[in-house]
Amino acid sequence: MLFIRFLSKILYVLPIFAYMLHHFITSRIQTELPFEPTEQQSVLLEKLGEFLMSVEPEKVFLLCGYAGTGKTSVISALVRAMNALQQKTMLLAPTGRAAKVIAGYSGFPAFTIHKRIYRQKALGDFRFQLADNLFTNTLFIVDEASMISNTGMDGEFGSGRLLDDLVEFVYSGDGCSLLLLGDTAQLPPVMQPHSPALEADKLAGYGLKVYSHTLTHVVRQALESGILYNATRLRESIAENDTSAFPVFNVADFTDIKHVDGAELVDEIQRAYNGVGVEDTIVVTRSNKRANIYNNGIRGRVMQKEDELTNGDLLMVTKNNYFWNKPYKEIDFIANGDILEIMRVRKHREMYGFRFADLTLRSLDYNWEIDARIWLDVLQAESPAQVNELFQKLFQYVAEDYPELTNKRDILRAVYANEYFNALQVKFAYAVTCHKAQGGQWKKVFIDCGQISDEQLNSDFYRWMYTALTRASESVFLVNFPKESKK
Repeated sequence: MLFIRFLSKILYVLPIFAYMLHHFITSRIQTELPFEPTEQQSVLLEKLGEFLMSVEPEKVFLLCGYAGTGKTSVISALVRAMNALQQKTMLLAPTGRAAKVIAGYSGFPAFTIHKRIYRQKALGDFRFQLADNLFTNTLFIVDEASMISNTGMDGEFGSGRLLDDLVEFVYSGDGCSLLLLGDTAQLPPVMQPHSPALEADKLAGYGLKVYSHTLTHVVRQALESGILYNATRLRESIAENDTSAFPVFNVADFTDIKHVDGAELVDEIQRAYNGVGVEDTIVVTRSNKRANIYNNGIRGRVMQKEDELTNGDLLMVTKNNYFWNKPYKEIDFIANGDILEIMRVRKHREMYGFRFADLTLRSLDYNWEIDARIWLDVLQAESPAQVNELFQKLFQYVAEDYPELTNKRDILRAVYANEYFNALQVKFAYAVTCHKAQGGQWKKVFIDCGQISDEQLNSDFYRWMYTALTRASESVFLVNFPKESKK
């Protein structure tokens, strides 16, 4: 953004020329759009031009947009326009899957926030500190910003507050600025009532000049999609606080959304796998327990897998791991939410009263291969509490393996260097909870909301449903939904 910043400072005192440059930038973005912008999108283009031309040293643009309003198309056009003008951008997202999505629609590389803004404190240290921002005059664009947490609980990374660290990193760079992109109707971060990165007041509290725009108008092409039509109705119900009844879905008028009962489910999943592949098909559920049932059922009934693990199985990492990546310079860490394919099952092991397996794994998001050990007892655990209990037992058993150590610090160091203690915690990735799916996109999505009580019918459930629905790019299957939801 050096050229734009330079001209904006010069033209600050020459309003007519400043206006011409503003118009040029806005027009340049518009030329990259594959369609004529709506009125709301045209206003957004003007605001983006104003933002880019601003001489404010610390400024942020907050773009909120519902599904089908064209926010990703506008941002893709912005990235292409900036590239054509030789202005630097950096695309980021909270997860590897989300980064892959934004890279796909923009045509430019994207990275996870953690990979870009943190660096390991020291070799062998499982903690990461905020890296130096060596970028200059760069616009950092962060997609799926609704997922950015700021609880202070992620203590392995910097301050533990991702939003705080992101802001600090970006604005420590010379001439750098930030654009946050997200959907306020989606689920907020776990254990948080709202998405802090999508709150203008929160951003202003950092001392930033906040430019903002919200896209609410669903474009005509989007309304031709049953997925986006029904997502829009859910979002409108959330806005109107009309969430006390089970949502009614219009499936009769569309071909990309349908109801599936239990008798049809196996055949529909098989057809999806045959049509678009296992990697582009997902089942979204409301609990880990239900996800386990689906994962086991899919492996047994759809894939005809009898062994506990086989080549080709898909696994999702459920806890950050900093151990097995150490021999690989290109891998900073293995992230919670990464989807890995088993390339080879090498050996099963029993140790400390638990079961493990040594595997060769391939990342679906980054296409690297790695040798690692997974913890089989966690594979079928039904709740985070159960996993924590197992983890505490493993820690105790591993610590007892070092009776010669009496100093607590030495014991901790020995345990943290133990291969079994560092085994990857994973689940099968054919069915996941909505929070695990958030930020990702699949061609075919099966949604199972389970049994919903009247007390559970609220805005949180509607946000869950909206988020699950908008994970699909081609087709949605509503599994065993109540008859009254049919229309």
